Amino acid sequence: MGLLTIGAFARAARLSPKALRLYDELGLLPPARVDPVTGYRFYHPAQLERARLVVWLRRIGMPLARIRVVCDIAPDAAAAEVSAFWAGVEADVSTRRDLAAFLIDHLSRKDAAVPYTTSPGPLGIRYAALSDTGLIRENNQDVAYADARLLAVADGFGAGGAAPASAAAIDALKHLDADADGVPAGDLLNVLDDAVRRANRAVQELGEPEAGTTLTAMLWSGSHLALVHVGDSRAYLLRDGELFQITHDHSLVQSMVDEGRITAEEAASHPQRALLLQALDGRSEFAPELRLHEALPGDRYLLCSDGLSAVVATGQVHDVLATVAEPEQAVRDLIACAHRAGGPDNVSCVVADILVPDDERTSGPTAAVRSGCSG
Repeated sequence: MGLLTIGAFARAARLSPKALRLYDELGLLPPARVDPVTGYRFYHPAQLERARLVVWLRRIGMPLARIRVVCDIAPDAAAAEVSAFWAGVEADVSTRRDLAAFLIDHLSRKDAAVPYTTSPGPLGIRYAALSDTGLIRENNQDVAYADARLLAVADGFGAGGAAPASAAAIDALKHLDADADGVPAGDLLNVLDDAVRRANRAVQELGEPEAGTTLTAMLWSGSHLALVHVGDSRAYLLRDGELFQITHDHSLVQSMVDEGRITAEEAASHPQRALLLQALDGRSEFAPELRLHEALPGDRYLLCSDGLSAVVATGQVHDVLATVAEPEQAVRDLIACAHRAGGPDNVSCVVADILVPDDERTSGPTAAVRSGCSG
């Protein structure tokens, strides 16, 4: 059977010629022949099966880099890869469904002064925070902080002003106890948005032109946790034995993963993986990620700098969070995992458990202040 022109192949595969040219550039669906004079692409009819698989996978939202992996492995392994991808989609949809349910309920209420809650009453929180220099760096530029209302991790960058930048960002949030007192749950995000912008100004006032910091923080209301996030520090939720990453990295490599240019595995070793698209530096525009999470008894939250997430596998993080009962020991064990992985960076962790009110461990810290850590 003869070769098909790019137009004929596009029609048969239900793809546009533009899409086929992109897939060729990515090595996903190269033509069978390219005319050396005109550069015109020709395809073999046998390539239609692969092209249709690409179409189907794009319809479920799979990134192109991951589609390339699926197309190049055996059918059983490909099926497992699709299943894993879809499980991740459902986890993300579940998290967004919770926020949508809150927004629907909140916006339908006439009296904005009535706090939103679906919990039987205020829950308790048990927390620990720990920051460590790691095994390679001379100084600790991270800050980890936890108290009865605020959980936060900041990872400073820039010569000289990195540690002051992360400290300034956290300090700007510490007044939130007063600002958030009595605030309806629906307004917590506004409170956090104002606070993170004050944190950005605090970094600017340091006068260090190259300094900045990431910031991932959660404000506790007794039944909800309001999240603010800028940069590539992370927040995770362990719920019913499953671990979910609930923040999105504001980094160059994450944007490349989102666009399908590289896989998550390739991102882990990419030479520009430390390049941030958003941070608090007092100079650049930023759009903080703001979300509200309804807290449930048994939930466990982890906030961490990339000194943990970049070197310790998610499975190891899950094992520690799922098996170590006390937050204080959990943060110690997580930092120990980073050390066993070489400890190339500062590493900071905050672990917080949501408990029922009558639990004897309901409130208070389990870790003392140490090495830039508050608890």
